[in-house]
Amino acid sequence: MLRRYWNINLEEMLGAGVHFGHGTRKWNPRMAPYISAEHKGIHITNLIRTARFLSEACDLVFDAASRRKQFLIVGTKKKAAASVARAAIRARCHYVNKKWLGGILTNWSTTETRLQKFRDLRMEQKTGRLNRLPKGEAARLKRQLSHLQRYLGGIKYMTGLPDIVIILDQQEEYTALRECITLGIPTICLIDTNCDPDLADISIPANDDAIASIRLILNKLVFAISEGRSSYIQNS
Repeated sequence: MLRRYWNINLEEMLGAGVHFGHGTRKWNPRMAPYISAEHKGIHITNLIRTARFLSEACDLVFDAASRRKQFLIVGTKKKAAASVARAAIRARCHYVNKKWLGGILTNWSTTETRLQKFRDLRMEQKTGRLNRLPKGEAARLKRQLSHLQRYLGGIKYMTGLPDIVIILDQQEEYTALRECITLGIPTICLIDTNCDPDLADISIPANDDAIASIRLILNKLVFAISEGRSSYIQNS
């Protein structure tokens, strides 16, 4: 796979607080190779390694996007939800930014049924059919539509399992990560100093609590995806 330049610089990462890890008492010893120092009881992530793995991840998603592969971005932390949706929409990716419903991937046939119901209800709402139903029935279906929109709205156009899943917090999204591992779906995962770097295919050591850090990593990845999609269009 050809390596490209993604404008990843240490000063920008420092400014976003990417280097700040968790307290030294709250860490995973497997993260030792990714930690460069300890400061006032906090582990400091080695940003040289962060830049290396982020660059590798950008190369991977560029290459996949240029071959029309499908991506799913998972980030359900409340403070990151809006950024996840904006980034995913910009790069034409699927996303989950609310609660991960267990089995979204491993019980795909059930998810497909839910998505079809979601699409049907959206069509009934657009055509005004819901408003012509008895009030009780209409209210029940509108509540169901609202629930489906909240939890499945970001994957409403997903017609099959994704080719690559980007996970923005290993511990918060552990169920999603385990489903990917079970199904053999490649994963790119943000890992803080309390995580296990061996679970994902590409682990990017970074602060998974600060919104600026999450946004920086995410924006680099979706930029690479967008560039890959443009590359496919230009070459087709």
